[in-house]
Amino acid sequence: MRETSFSFLLFLGLILLTLFGHCYGQLKVGFYEGKCGKNDVEKVIHEVVKKKITKDPDTVSDLVRLSFHDCFVRGCDGSILLDGANTEQKAPINLALGGFEVVKDIKEAIEKACPGVVSCTDVIVIGARSAISLAGGKWFEVETGRRDGVVSLKSEAQANIPPPTMPVSQAIQLFAKKGLNKDDFVVLLGGHTVGTSKCHSFKERLYNFRNTKKPDPTISSSLLPLLKKTCPLNSKIDNETFLDQTPNSHFKIDNAYYKQILAHNGVLEIDSNLASNPGTRGLVKGLAYNPNKFLNQFGPAMVKMARIGVLTGCHGEIRKTCSSVN
Repeated sequence: MRETSFSFLLFLGLILLTLFGHCYGQLKVGFYEGKCGKNDVEKVIHEVVKKKITKDPDTVSDLVRLSFHDCFVRGCDGSILLDGANTEQKAPINLALGGFEVVKDIKEAIEKACPGVVSCTDVIVIGARSAISLAGGKWFEVETGRRDGVVSLKSEAQANIPPPTMPVSQAIQLFAKKGLNKDDFVVLLGGHTVGTSKCHSFKERLYNFRNTKKPDPTISSSLLPLLKKTCPLNSKIDNETFLDQTPNSHFKIDNAYYKQILAHNGVLEIDSNLASNPGTRGLVKGLAYNPNKFLNQFGPAMVKMARIGVLTGCHGEIRKTCSSVN
């Protein structure tokens, strides 16, 4: 009897040692419920985003794009927000990113309501969801409980963010490495429906496509002169244009982007190729012809992307200021 009791106590001790020797955490919907008194974290964030969009509709594309650029480098850990001489922000592919001030203001509002609890990474994720719903997309539940990373490297951003000239097949492979399939890839690129791009990302298509000294022949005859007007050959000004050329749809989450790229009105090379590639053209058509299909799939695709390489439990930290580690 004594031997049995001793064995049981030893077993219990080992279990307790294991539990106290590690910390556990996982993403879940409503992670912050009950952690901030009577304050609803997601509501606080939603209200700030709503005010920001009223003042600047580009807030929608800024937050959606920020989510993508964060999650594809080191996972969704807020590393894109860290400022410094050699951080992800300084990578050429990230120089046109916006939304940092929006995240800063959201974090300040959250810290007043619930200090030291909500990560900057979750601010991006929740903020992007609010922006999508406020721009006409469907509301979807987001998983929370992420913590913030402490490393941000310019070189890693340049190596992991797909450039606008990347072939579709290579982009699909890159997404697969992040746990996202071909359908996810096509749906997530639909975020370009509220996106913008600087001239440097597509100017070569207008004047010297693949060193031919001619425009990309796949650009429609109606779009080409418009893009040339925005991006003159010898201009040193890096102007900006909408990726969805549909009038009155620039700031709306809808399927107009897919209709435009099928009509050869894709601004970026990857947009045009998405519509022409045999492996993705069918998916593009399905999203273009059925508006509810994109609206139903975009939220879940964002949720899936937001699971990439997350830090939970005792990993990472909860930053006090999003632009610097504690």
